[in-house]
Amino acid sequence: MKKTIYFFIISLLVLTSSCKEENGKRLTAQQIVDKSIAICGGELYKTSNISFEFRDRKYVKENEGNQKLLKRIFENDSLNIVDVKTSKGFERYVDGQLITIPDSLAIAYGNSVNSVHYFAYLPYGLNDPAVNKKYLGKISINNKEYYKIKVTFDQENGGEDYDDVYIYWFNTKTLKPDFLAYKFHVDGGGLRFREAYNEHYVNGIRFVDYKNFKPIENSRSLYKIDSLYIQGELELLSKIDLKQIEVNQGNYN
Repeated sequence: MKKTIYFFIISLLVLTSSCKEENGKRLTAQQIVDKSIAICGGELYKTSNISFEFRDRKYVKENEGNQKLLKRIFENDSLNIVDVKTSKGFERYVDGQLITIPDSLAIAYGNSVNSVHYFAYLPYGLNDPAVNKKYLGKISINNKEYYKIKVTFDQENGGEDYDDVYIYWFNTKTLKPDFLAYKFHVDGGGLRFREAYNEHYVNGIRFVDYKNFKPIENSRSLYKIDSLYIQGELELLSKIDLKQIEVNQGNYN
């Protein structure tokens, strides 16, 4: 009950403060992201242990001391496989035994684990140290107004895909990210656009599922992909649904 009351008060304060923009100075990209994180979960992202299922695999975020562990757990030919990604690197355990894998596979597996966790906890990751944010203006989508924000990454601490470019659309009234798009370079590169749906809160943290789109024509600009969505010029590739979500308080210090 206390968590519910606390979350309601924080949400009310964030929404009230955001309304001041109409009478004062425009919010910066950083302010928009800060307010969005606060209303979507805030410190609970950092202090909670989280688990969910995605495409027949279980993903777990655990806090161990002052370290964050990102896990992927699944069965393969009756073998139990646990992939673990930390700030120190990647490890794979098969039936409880640590195995040695080539560096190239460790990087690929680690990126895959990190990517699923990253999207699941948005917008929290947008305040990571290597993230750069730029305000691109406002746009109307489906009769709602959005702040459009570009996100890039520093090469240092920006991961293997540091040169990818993202755009997020934050609802100007709720301050929640309802859409995101990105330009990637692996496997020949391309553009993706995601529409959030099925929003729900689990113990104070917001989770959404996504409709995953791509442009019908390949040679399109990331910065105009919202116009393609509005004009119906994107095709649905897949749906990204999280199941069996659990959130519990951890021991992060």
